[in-house]
Amino acid sequence: MKLVGLISDTHIPSRAKAIPNEVFEIFNGVNLILHAGDLTQLSVVDELQQLAPVVAVSGNMDRGEVRKRLPKMDSVKVYNWKIGVTHDPGIFSGTRRMKTIAKQNNLNILVFGHTHRPSLRQAEGVLFVNPGSPTNPLPSFLTKPTVALLKITKEKIEPEIIKI
Repeated sequence: MKLVGLISDTHIPSRAKAIPNEVFEIFNGVNLILHAGDLTQLSVVDELQQLAPVVAVSGNMDRGEVRKRLPKMDSVKVYNWKIGVTHDPGIFSGTRRMKTIAKQNNLNILVFGHTHRPSLRQAEGVLFVNPGSPTNPLPSFLTKPTVALLKITKEKIEPEIIKI
């Protein structure tokens, strides 16, 4: 089994001074971390890499060096599952664009951010996962800070949203 940590919308240091310690506790022992953008500072990748290799993409709030160094979309394979990661797959225009991105890239899973709200949904054989935000959930009076984990075997994927 492989364990993949999912995180997005950390907004360090504009909305939080640091990644919450609970994230490091939850991600302890993961094999890989996917960050779905809006880091705002590359040091976020450096900190997370102390736990496991990190694949990160840039988001709409990322500027300068972050935007130059990180792609808008990336993907990895875990066993035979292809996992894509992007910040904003057009979530506010419905799932049609998300399904198109998944199909064009032969994805089994699409990890995204942007809304700061966690969500898990399955459509047309693709798992769509938004881990939410560990630092700035929206709306904060309804949503708690979250990250997500994927437990992956050759046969199945088990997603879990975790409140911090």
